[in-house]
Order: sequence, then C-alpha cells, then structure tokens
Amino acid sequence: MTERLNSERVLARDDGFHPLVDEAEETLAPDTPLADLEQHLHRDLIAIDFPSFSDGRGFSLARRLREMGYKGRLRASGRLIADQFAMARRVGFDEVEVAPDIAARQPQDQWIARADWQAYDHRATLAG
Repeated sequence: MTERLNSERVLARDDGFHPLVDEAEETLAPDTPLADLEQHLHRDLIAIDFPSFSDGRGFSLARRLREMGYKGRLRASGRLIADQFAMARRVGFDEVEVAPDIAARQPQDQWIARADWQAYDHRATLAG
C-alpha cells in the first residue's frame, strides 16, 4: 500500500499514511489575520497552507484556532517534512497532507517515528 500512496498526496497521522479522501472546506493562508479566524470556527475541516519548509506561521494559526475553541479537524498542507510532524501535532493539527515528492523521500516509517510527539511535549510537562 505504501508504494501506491507514495505516488499520490497522502495524510500523515500518528498511525501512518492514509489516502487523501476529502478536501478541506477552507484553506487558510499563513498570513491570515488573527481577527479573521473566528469566522472559520464552525467548519468541520480546515487546512492551513505551508508554502515553504521554513514558513512556520501556520503553526501559530493552528494554536490560535484551538485556543479559540475550534473542535473540527485541522490539516497542515503544503511543504512540510517529517521533522515538523511532532510540532504540527503539538500545536493542534490532526494530520499533515504530504506531497508525493516528500512521501517518496520520507516514507511512512519516518513520519511514524515522530508520532510519539506527546512524550516530548515540553509545555504539557511544565503544566503538570
């Protein structure tokens, strides 16, 4: 199954790759103003775009959406790599959409290796 998935966009979750079967109702740009987030809280699935590996503004948007009470699925999409999976999960993302070229270079086992993100959640450790 991994071979087939590596030629398509897939979703990385804590238990590995899954086929992408549903599109997000809304995709937010990383520069979406915080004041505009409230209008999206009713949606079931929101994606936040990461236009480059080095653009971390989407992590802040995800955290703010969760702090504002967003309960739906939150998907990171765009140019993320396996090393960013733990951070994505910590700030509130449920899944990461992985591009075919990245899935080919960083197969499922590299993403699963970062799925123990809760064991390294420094903020939760401090909070007790």
